[in-house]
Amino acid sequence: MQQFSPSYPPCFRHQFSDQTPNQLSNNDKNNHEQQDPLPSIDLQQINLKQLESACTDWGIFRLVNHGIPSGLLSELHEHAVKIFELEFESKQRLFESVSSSVMSYFWGTPALTPAGVALRKDEGTVDYNWVEGLNIPLSQPSQVDLVHQPLIRDFRRLLESYGVHLERLAKSIFGAMSQNLKLSEDNECYLSPSTGQLRVYRYPRCCFDNPPKVWGMDVHTDSSVVTILNQFEVGGLQILSPKDNAWIDAKPIPNTLIVHLGDMMQAISNDKYKSVKHRVLVNSEKERFSIGYFVFPGDDCVIQSPNYKPFTYPDFRAQVQQDVKTLGLKVGLSRFKLTDNVDS
Repeated sequence: MQQFSPSYPPCFRHQFSDQTPNQLSNNDKNNHEQQDPLPSIDLQQINLKQLESACTDWGIFRLVNHGIPSGLLSELHEHAVKIFELEFESKQRLFESVSSSVMSYFWGTPALTPAGVALRKDEGTVDYNWVEGLNIPLSQPSQVDLVHQPLIRDFRRLLESYGVHLERLAKSIFGAMSQNLKLSEDNECYLSPSTGQLRVYRYPRCCFDNPPKVWGMDVHTDSSVVTILNQFEVGGLQILSPKDNAWIDAKPIPNTLIVHLGDMMQAISNDKYKSVKHRVLVNSEKERFSIGYFVFPGDDCVIQSPNYKPFTYPDFRAQVQQDVKTLGLKVGLSRFKLTDNVDS
């Protein structure tokens, strides 16, 4: 009989009462046996032609030579494990004691309000994503006195250091994409570092067999301009290949990052670039940890595209939240389409 971890939210615990282990994702076992299918971009010498191909054909690429110290990445992993391994009730009390502008805790869904509160459908059955996480806004360094919360204080400092590196990467990547798209300087607001936020995820072990079908994170696209993902050791991320409509493992490879293009980048590019669909599988033997960096247009920045009616990111976010609450899912860019004859 499997014993549940007291660190897991209650909705993830009952699976362990009489279930036998069943590996739902073997992604981490064969990571080193598969050839990596994703295009690779070298940040130190960005090849614009290769970047254009990655953005138009895939909407995702692997970033190498990113310049983030491996020691910082290791420390981030260690601190994430330490926080998530606290008993669930202790985690709740811990994060209730600090402002959501510093860090907030969520589980069961990746959909959050701007304040970092989990967003769910108003009525009906709750379908949990097998994930818990921390939301960290990076708009300004935390000025809150965390002397009595050293665990959060130290982690927040590491995350702010990490955020400085990620802002550098996002600016470089967006700058190169802007060259390819021939965006004018008037469109600098399309990427606003002040909107940057980090999400630290833990995907608990899951012993359920199918049915029911359980996802670490269900199929979705990101709402961001770009998302920069760091995966720690355990796989599970899959992306839908636009070429053959097949699911492909985006495996963890040391010293590399994964860059997703989001909905805002698709709109900015007039649908030339694609917001990549992706999902996360669960694993019965190992927990998965990852950190995602999401960056958006400035709040007052109006996205102008011949394929969409003019809108701001807050307009888009409000529509997504309304759809999640009423429909239980994100509809996304199609809400803002001008015509039906342009691929979404």
